[in-house]
Parts: sequence; C-alpha cells; structure tokens
Amino acid sequence: MIPYGRHFISQEDIDSVVAALKSDWLTTGPLVEQFEKSLEKITGANTICVSSGTAALHCAFAAIDLKPGDELITPPITFIATQATASLLGAKVVFADVRSDNANIDPSAVEAAITNRTRAIVAVDYAGHPADLSKLKAIAEKNDIFLIEDAAHSIGSLYRNRPVGSIADLTTFSFFPTKNMTTGEGGAVSSPNPLLLEKARRFARQGLVRNPLEFKVTTEGPWHQEVQQFGLNYRLPDVLCALGISQATKIEKFKERRREIFNLYNSAISQNGRVITPFEEDFVDSNWHLYPVRVQDGRRREVYEYLRQNNVGVQVNYFPAHLHPVFLDQGFGRGNFPHAEAFYDAEISLPMYYGLHDSEVEYVVERLREIT
Repeated sequence: MIPYGRHFISQEDIDSVVAALKSDWLTTGPLVEQFEKSLEKITGANTICVSSGTAALHCAFAAIDLKPGDELITPPITFIATQATASLLGAKVVFADVRSDNANIDPSAVEAAITNRTRAIVAVDYAGHPADLSKLKAIAEKNDIFLIEDAAHSIGSLYRNRPVGSIADLTTFSFFPTKNMTTGEGGAVSSPNPLLLEKARRFARQGLVRNPLEFKVTTEGPWHQEVQQFGLNYRLPDVLCALGISQATKIEKFKERRREIFNLYNSAISQNGRVITPFEEDFVDSNWHLYPVRVQDGRRREVYEYLRQNNVGVQVNYFPAHLHPVFLDQGFGRGNFPHAEAFYDAEISLPMYYGLHDSEVEYVVERLREIT
C-alpha cells in the first residue's frame, strides 16, 4: 500500500534524538529554545513550540482571551480541532463557506458573517496553500478583530513572498507525522505580536508566572511561582524538540520534493476532464501537504474504493465540520455551505510525501486513469 502521507526520518534525526536521550534534560531543557529558534527562521516571527497542533490552536484562542459568547468565524473544510478548541472555551463557532477552487475560506463569506460579537477570523491553509491573508487581514483590521491562521498544512509556504507565520496575529502549526515536518506529536504558535505570544506561552506552561516583577503574592521566598490565570501543560519535551531541530534543517528539501511531486501529478492528470487538479494562486509558494483532486460525475466513492483495492492509500480531507453530529445537534445541516459540501463530495487526496518515488507517482496516475 502506498500511503497518502508518511514521515521521513533520517539517520541525522535519529542521532539527534539519541543525543537528547543521553543528555541531562528530557523535557523543559535547552533544546526547547533551540527548536523555537529553528522554527523562527522558517516562520519569520517569534515562535513557541507546544505538544500538538490542537494545543497550538487552544493556546492561540486563550491568547486572545476568547470567552463564552464570543463568535469565531471558521471554514467548514478543516480538521475539527479548529472548531473544537474554540468551542471548549465557550465560543460560538460561525461558519463561512470556502472558495470553490481551493477550499480556503472565502473573504466575502467572512465579511458577511461578522457581527458585533465576532472576536476572530480563523483562516485554514488547506492542503498547504495559504489563505487570502491580505483580504482577511484587511477585514480583521476594519472590524477590530483578530486574524488567526491555522497553518497545520503549510509550514514553509510563502504568501506574497512572506513566510506563513509572520502575517496573521497568531499562526498555529502541527508536526504530526504526515505533516511537512514532524516531531512525532507536536505543534507551534508564532506571532509578530510579543504580548499575544507571551499569553500563548504562559497558557501552554500551566499559567505559571516566574518573574518576581509580575508577582501579586510578594511575601514568599525565592522558590515562589504563582498562577494568575489558569493554563494547561502543553509543553513539548526536549526529546521531541531534538527531532524537530533536525527536521527543520530539511524543510526546504522537503518542500522542493513535494513541489516536484505536485508538478508530476499536474502534468499527468491535468488533461483528464473527469478529474480537477489543485488550484494555486500565482502570488503564493505553497509547501504542498496534500494533493487534493476532485472526481466529477458523483464517482468519488467508486474511484476511492478502486484505488484502495489497488494499493493506493488515498484519503478524503475533510468531512465538513458543520456536518459532524456535534454541530448537527446545534442546527447545522446539508445545504448550509454549498461550496464546502461540493468540494468534500468530490475530493480525494492522492499520496503526497517526501519519500514518494516517481515510479509510485506513475503507478498512482495509471490506476487513476484506469478508473476515470
């Protein structure tokens, strides 16, 4: 079976992790800061690392003081962690439909969804293609709300020659094994705003205040630390940071190979009138995480099953968030967001990962040609 996504681990990665295991620090040690510095070279902004992409979202929402009754605008095409973390803070999720060509949130739909209770827009960089950040940033500034970029798919991507991570008020990343670089489990938050990032960092460190100049309890000794607002333990251990440090050195190599695979697929599939290939704006440079095609004529399931039966491990990304039972129970349903639903009904993600060989791409294309 050719999987739809797969991590790549080199001997350098293994050596880095082994060295961490032999060190004095397994967690909360020097490799955490070293990994964060490595990430800052990629994101173009100050960055903290956390234990998962979901944790990164939770920290970002906590950093903007998201509260019960606040509204958060998100797209339906995303993994549901985008909405779950906000919902668990008591916020109301407001969906805005996606663009029909690339499944990124549609700025015009966002603008129509804003109310006086809107706290933030969350843009998801679907498949590694950055959302339309200029338009979304302008909408956010006009309405005095935050722009958060869920960049779980897009570390290393560029938007108008600026790195993803340096544009939105807060940007979140995931380092799950199928992502464009990995720490096993892990995530990160970046921000050009130091105050917002410090709030995210404190939330990820159980809310602990260690700076004596900030203490409200001033009668204790040099051991003292205190909690002024609750946080959670979202630390990323040194052992996983060691893997991340090594992986970060290869991000451009990973990106280059993913682009090669993207181009191979495009050249082989683009003339197939029954399959729509991914769309990319000319002002972005995407680090492609997925290669999402759309199968026409309502044949997605037939094509999916045929490819799986022939050892091509395709996937579907994603079941629209508003159609999960947790949102159906809130009154959402089919027909609410037609572009998202139409995209989902046709989408299949073909294998896309650094270690995928040209011959395997050819095999995938041949099987796809047979069934379409």
